[in-house]
Amino acid sequence: MPRTLPYGTWPSELTPDLLVGGAIGLTELRLDGHRRCWIELRPDEGGRQVVVAEAVPGDDGPNGDTPPGTVELTPPDTNARTRVHEYGGGSYLAVEDVVWFTDFADQRLYRRAPGEDPVAITPAPSEPATLRYADLELTPDGRWLLAVRERHEGDMAEEVVNEVVAIPAAGDGEVVVLADGYDFVAAPKVSPDGDRVAFVGWDHPNMPWDDTSLVLADLVEVEGEVRVTNAAVVAGAPGMSESVMAPAWSPDGVLHVLRDVSGWWNLYRLTDDAPGSGAQWQNLAEVEQDLGAPGWQLGMSLYGFLDDGRVAVVATDHAVMRPALIDPDAGTLEPLDVPVTSVRSLAAAGQTVSLIGGAPDRPDAVLEVEVPPRIAEDDAEADAEAASEEESREEWREVHVSRPLPIDAAWLSQPEVISFPTSDGMTAHALYHRPRHPEVVGPDDERPPLIVTSHGGPTSHVPPRLELGIAYWTSRGFAVVDVNYRGSTGFGRAYREALRGTWGVYDVDDCVAAVEALADRGEVDPDRALIRGGSASGFTTLAALTFRDVFAAGASYFGVADLAALAEETHKFESRYLDRLVGPYPDEAELYAARSPVHHTDGLSCPVILLQGLLDRIVPPAQAEAMVAAMQAKGVPYAYVTFDDEDHGFRKAENQIRALEAELSFYAQVFGFDLADDVEPVEVVGLDR
Repeated sequence: MPRTLPYGTWPSELTPDLLVGGAIGLTELRLDGHRRCWIELRPDEGGRQVVVAEAVPGDDGPNGDTPPGTVELTPPDTNARTRVHEYGGGSYLAVEDVVWFTDFADQRLYRRAPGEDPVAITPAPSEPATLRYADLELTPDGRWLLAVRERHEGDMAEEVVNEVVAIPAAGDGEVVVLADGYDFVAAPKVSPDGDRVAFVGWDHPNMPWDDTSLVLADLVEVEGEVRVTNAAVVAGAPGMSESVMAPAWSPDGVLHVLRDVSGWWNLYRLTDDAPGSGAQWQNLAEVEQDLGAPGWQLGMSLYGFLDDGRVAVVATDHAVMRPALIDPDAGTLEPLDVPVTSVRSLAAAGQTVSLIGGAPDRPDAVLEVEVPPRIAEDDAEADAEAASEEESREEWREVHVSRPLPIDAAWLSQPEVISFPTSDGMTAHALYHRPRHPEVVGPDDERPPLIVTSHGGPTSHVPPRLELGIAYWTSRGFAVVDVNYRGSTGFGRAYREALRGTWGVYDVDDCVAAVEALADRGEVDPDRALIRGGSASGFTTLAALTFRDVFAAGASYFGVADLAALAEETHKFESRYLDRLVGPYPDEAELYAARSPVHHTDGLSCPVILLQGLLDRIVPPAQAEAMVAAMQAKGVPYAYVTFDDEDHGFRKAENQIRALEAELSFYAQVFGFDLADDVEPVEVVGLDR
């Protein structure tokens, strides 16, 4: 018989140590032949990124045999993480057991052959970490490594130069610039015959999901150096309002790319680019689903080619991400029968699809899916002899799990996908998590406090996936709603662009509307609504607390408080991002001030906790410090927790634990909860209970 305890006071087995300890992030799946490689992000090792591969015969185990499970391709004293765009991505490439990677310490490219120490193959810059490399691609002859290079020639964003370069793969020559002239470049991809290269370019004020161009060029060698000639834009163009992303060549040499010209990121292949005719493209499956994702990081792998002509993709429908197969001949998209609802990366070879994915009750894992070859519709004999439905389905297995599920699934609240009305007659979307405890329930006459959270970006979205950080709250008796506000991806371009000019308005409206919708359903106590978020979501949090009288308290993780300061101080990649979200700066300086919480703390009357990394270059500590000063001046209760060894996003396990405990202590003090947890209290300045 379950016990009855007030919501928010439930004892939980999901401690911060259990939540963070042993947690590993999986990303950047690649294929080295048929061998899978990926990056592991390890909080227990200070957030170090390690290139890992599944073990195969010939790997050096303790007795000269094949070690079990996986092998590390980068040594223990390295961190395979690039700082291009500050968000990185595309930091390594593995081919025939040789790995090239960017080391975080100096941002130089290194080559490591099996059994050897890494060797730097790019020159040391005059100032540390001012030459950065990402998005690596090896030419078919193995001689040249193509990459995106970012040159930092000063402190200001306008002095940063992005270009496509070629580097001798063995490190025995000079770096050659292949393409420049764009403010940003991404995804250089070489054709299987080595004769052509495609890449994506775009200029300020666009972001990669706004207006980009696909450039196709000949790749030639002149006097021992590789060169690009006959470069032409074959998809997208300045002013076309089309996002072109993730070019890739099929094994038979056909160029493919994701485009959102239809309003959704669909997959296209180039059918004709003869001079004078203009590029001709075929949409392989016209669907109202996004097959792409926002290009916050480089090196994204979103689709791959099977031997039978089908293409494996990641299809996002109302925030749910599933692997699927496109049949170009039929123009159809069919989901794969794999129990995942969130996919981070995907690749394919032969009849095997590999992916990193998970679900609300399943930790992220590297999965292998064997897909039976398709049967041609006109092959009656083959169709008649086809195996039973059960035998002909794809089979999947886990290759490597990020971590065992650290708690029984009975503790996990399964999210409900909800939609609800919001401002201007529109609809917003969210994932709702009810309080969940296997041995405790809340009183019949009480409704749980609600935590509203939302993703960063703001151009991003949250899919249904295992969120132990949410289970931390739901297992203690809080309800949580994770809002995919207008501006989120995975709902088509129109929904994504609804946030243009309305950041700080529509996102806040949608968080407020989520509270109202759940209160109308009788699910939550609207008088005990909280809001929390990080980065761009931290701005939404601070704006909601400042401009709306809905929330009782909130938590901002490295959140934006002053939009003008963000526009003036942030790095090149995002230095014009706000042109679309708010308006051009400084022309719209008054609007920036009107939307910035730091200038309107007269409207803030509830307690706030701010958590900030002091090494943050994206949202500098000055943002949080300005908010603290404003709250001190007004006498608003606050807590300010800093981490002197963290940048944007907390990577170290001990800091993640302290942040969670501080936030829980803060809420307990605000609401007067008697916590079941033994946590170090956080100091809440000015709180008078």
